[in-house]
Amino acid sequence: MICRGVVKASAIAASLLVIAATSSNAQPQQGERPLSLEKLERISEYLSGQVADRKIPGAVVLIQRHGKPVYLKTFGVQDVATKVPMSPDTIFAVYSLSKLVTSFAAMMLIDEGKLALSDPLSKYIPAFADVKVGIDSKTAAGEPVMKLAPPVRPITIEDLMRHTSGITYNNTGGDLIRQAYDKSDIFADNPDNAALAERIAKLPLSCQPGSTWRYGYSTDVLGRVIEVISGQTLYQFMRERLFIPLAMPDTRFVLEKPAQWARMAEPMPHDTVMGKSEKARRARTRWESGGGGLLSTINDLARFGQMVLDGGELDGKRYLGREAFALMTTDKVGPGSGVEHDDNYYPGDGFGYGLGFGVRTGFGVLKPPRAGSIGELKWDSGSGTYLGIDPKEGTVYIFLEQTGIERGRTIPTVKRLFYGAFED
Repeated sequence: MICRGVVKASAIAASLLVIAATSSNAQPQQGERPLSLEKLERISEYLSGQVADRKIPGAVVLIQRHGKPVYLKTFGVQDVATKVPMSPDTIFAVYSLSKLVTSFAAMMLIDEGKLALSDPLSKYIPAFADVKVGIDSKTAAGEPVMKLAPPVRPITIEDLMRHTSGITYNNTGGDLIRQAYDKSDIFADNPDNAALAERIAKLPLSCQPGSTWRYGYSTDVLGRVIEVISGQTLYQFMRERLFIPLAMPDTRFVLEKPAQWARMAEPMPHDTVMGKSEKARRARTRWESGGGGLLSTINDLARFGQMVLDGGELDGKRYLGREAFALMTTDKVGPGSGVEHDDNYYPGDGFGYGLGFGVRTGFGVLKPPRAGSIGELKWDSGSGTYLGIDPKEGTVYIFLEQTGIERGRTIPTVKRLFYGAFED
């Protein structure tokens, strides 16, 4: 009962703060479009309906303009079993939003001259010096078989950061690559980052380094590189360099206290996709997954997002140099890069990919085009979380929910309703 009361009070306080701020914060600066608070209520109507229809337990949405909240609302409950109301303090498993933080942390090391994009991965993890590329072939009898070939060049740090390393997940790449990943059981015995990287190095690459944008464990391996250079665990480095100075107290890999667990968002019981993923994630207590293991709140993510919107600086403290920030947020896999796109190209239509961020470069081929602005930065996740940064409109927009089966509908709908609230 005490935990419920604390959460509810916090939510009310946050809502009052937003109500007091909204009338002025919706006003645009020069070159920006006005944002209609009335039209933003369409987001409220939509998500209230999703909760009422038991599609999702609840959600939290924040739209922040020039560092001030324009819209912050909570919907439903964080857990249908406990009925604890959703709150800005609710903790979410943000899955692949972790990639943004890990990539930014690595870019800080690059900015300091402790790491270089051109460095071979084997400089930090020697096991990758012997990596091979898996090539689908057939036996004389016509049976599928994988042949191993040497890479045409070493995997580099840039490959890890732009997902061109050839390292994949066990649900992407060719059938034989997937089978190799499945058989390897890389998570046996609860490995830490060091052990996991060694195991991944023994698996075949799904394509030649530098040739193809393909999602996989690249950012997890990058997290291990950060550990090797810093001499700290990934969490220790992130906490010291980002979470403490940015005032992100609730961002971590593992919950340790009952009070933290009482704030944890849970998926719907029938959401077996998310349920299975969460069961596996919570069992891997030693793996600080730079690619998908972070837990966070909308308040914490707003701090990180605002720092990115402000070009790597917040509250007078610079976290990344201007040149390094520009390098990180410029498309690295578009025309002229020589990089092909996997069938599952998650940046999506109209987007390129920088060194950790999806980067809006055009309006794509879809008619009508997807909502958004040129130069927009974003990423989303398999747990239904989304972080968008729009420099053109001076906004950070965050949508948090916990669902594996509904996210394909809810994320694009909320984004479309958000951009539909701008007045032309």
